[in-house]
Amino acid sequence: MDVKVKPHSRFPAVYQVTLEDGAQRLATKNLTPGRKVYGERLIRFKGVEYRLWDAYRSKLAAAILKNLETVPVKPKHKVLYLGAASGTTASHVSDIVGEKGHVYCVEFAARAMRELVNNVCAYRVNMSPILEDARFPEKYTLFVSGKVDCIYCDVAQPEQAKILADNADVFLKNSGWIMLAVKAQSIDVTKEPSEVYRMEVKVLENRGFRIEEVVHLEPYDKAHAMIVAQFR
Repeated sequence: MDVKVKPHSRFPAVYQVTLEDGAQRLATKNLTPGRKVYGERLIRFKGVEYRLWDAYRSKLAAAILKNLETVPVKPKHKVLYLGAASGTTASHVSDIVGEKGHVYCVEFAARAMRELVNNVCAYRVNMSPILEDARFPEKYTLFVSGKVDCIYCDVAQPEQAKILADNADVFLKNSGWIMLAVKAQSIDVTKEPSEVYRMEVKVLENRGFRIEEVVHLEPYDKAHAMIVAQFR
């Protein structure tokens, strides 16, 4: 059986792949053909190259496989990505928004930033690396052009929802969207993860967000959830 690729039924620029053994995977169209970011498999189908998207390495892929209803990352969008690390998920976001979109990648750790720049951003014209702390959005206002359509946040900090909301105050357009990958154990190891998620939801609601959905990411990520919300 050959590999088959078809567009995802709900999300533009996301693809569903059926592998030789019948296994189903997600993929994005490779913006930089021939180049891998984190050792992912590259496949060709009808003359187009795709990158398999590993849900055990990417919380966004995990959320899609856990039947997330809304993915506010779309072609031509501008995305502020907080906690881009070495670029695993950010590179797939770059594939999705395409050449007419842009991904502003904020990362605080110098080593992760080096990998992000050398392995990913150097080859992708639609990504801008920003070596800053996401807790202080005023420090990088000069590096983000205009308002963004979506903020994606994946930071290992105690106040994850607050950090995201503070950035939204500065960068998010009216009626813009956010995605918050909540790491419960970075916030409070003594509480049940579900209680931590409720606390973060409350913070976002108090800051003017309408919560669209909350999806738990097990088995791909333990004690993690994805919150999707829109700024009212």
